[in-house]
Amino acid sequence: MRTKQATIKKEVSYEGRGLHTGNKTKLTFKPAPENYGRKFVRVDIDNSPEIEAVVDNVVQDTNVDSLRGTTIQVDGVAVHTIEHVLAALVGLEIDNVRIELNANEPPIADGSAMPFVEILQDAGLDIQEADREFLVIEETVNFTVDKKGVQIVALPTDDYRLTVMIDYQNPALGSQHTGLFDLETEFISEFAPARTFCFLHEVEGLAEQGLIKGGDLDSAVVIVDRQLSDDDITRLRKMFDIADEVVLGENGTLNNKTLRYKNEPCRHKLLDLMGDLALAGVNIKAQILAARPGHQSNIEFAKILRSLYKKQRLTRKYQDIQKKGVVFDVNAIKKILPHRYPFLLVDSIVELEPEVRAVGLKNVTTNEPFFEGHFPDRPVMPGVLIVEAMAQVGGVLLLNEQENVEEKLVFFMGIDQVKFRKPVVPGDQLVMELEMLKARRSTFKMAGKAYVKGQLVCEAEMMAAIVEK
Repeated sequence: MRTKQATIKKEVSYEGRGLHTGNKTKLTFKPAPENYGRKFVRVDIDNSPEIEAVVDNVVQDTNVDSLRGTTIQVDGVAVHTIEHVLAALVGLEIDNVRIELNANEPPIADGSAMPFVEILQDAGLDIQEADREFLVIEETVNFTVDKKGVQIVALPTDDYRLTVMIDYQNPALGSQHTGLFDLETEFISEFAPARTFCFLHEVEGLAEQGLIKGGDLDSAVVIVDRQLSDDDITRLRKMFDIADEVVLGENGTLNNKTLRYKNEPCRHKLLDLMGDLALAGVNIKAQILAARPGHQSNIEFAKILRSLYKKQRLTRKYQDIQKKGVVFDVNAIKKILPHRYPFLLVDSIVELEPEVRAVGLKNVTTNEPFFEGHFPDRPVMPGVLIVEAMAQVGGVLLLNEQENVEEKLVFFMGIDQVKFRKPVVPGDQLVMELEMLKARRSTFKMAGKAYVKGQLVCEAEMMAAIVEK
């Protein structure tokens, strides 16, 4: 995989109709500066709002999933069915690009990513000076949806590889599998041309929902999975405005459409997976194994990967030396919190989901200065300091993603529901878990729990604000 970022040398455009909206759209790829990322821009709307292609902006919609399409949206401005565009950009390793549209859905073209690949190749690559960022999978990541038989796994490897298996338990399609092991040599020839597909029994249902308005028999492979009457065929021709005959193909596809690959549907599922995982917002080094993936499961897995990426990014930002099992050591914590001896009460952060949850450790030793007076003959850690230690873990959770963190402080505004369950004594290790309950601009509410050897010793709800120093 290339180590330097890339954009395109010149702008290029493609025009056509969106699959589901039927809107005629002109899509234009434009060069973008380093670290810009991939952003869709609605030039048909005042001020041309930008929508970054990250999973944080995905609209979760059960109808969208049933259509095998992914939508992103910011402030009510949406772009639908973006996965083929993103797959083309990932496959060509284009990191920074401005994607302008004059409607709300890219053209479906022939249902594959190849038309976008071809115009991007015509634009040419411009290799930039900045290094590419990577999410490096260090331990197995597993996601399952038992009811649907979905499983997606990421395994450690120093490359980006994808393997997909589909099984619709339908004789018209059967079980298929495929794998991409080298983007540079395999993507363009083996996967970019793979077209979207649907089953014949789905077509009328999709149309009744007011969708696939831009669909026709040139933009998808229709798998024949049931018999049709003459009336059904007449209705199908009218639905897609087809002048020619419509036949139930002997090769398993409507109108005997020739497949580009024997396992073209499975290859397209891999293409969709690649486009959806691009929403993690970072290049991935992993072996991805996916059984029966769909857009909804892809998006959920992309959320997991993006969370891991944010965690790794923060670790690299504050941690000079990477330590297994540690997100931030005490030196990294000092870059985030202003506290110092004798009032720094967190030794390490071992788990972190940015804006969601943090887990910190405090090793309680007999040398703690507060034990001289609390109590000399029976040392017990003051309850107020246990709460303070939890609050400091909360401070890391709040401050870690702030810009100019050295110029900010966390002030605690209130503490509720405080309960002390057991005393904490020298030799104990406090494991403190802080979970975000509510976030509003610069004020936050968190729930904190502290454990020793798995037993709850303290809990509290805390309200805090981020202020300038």
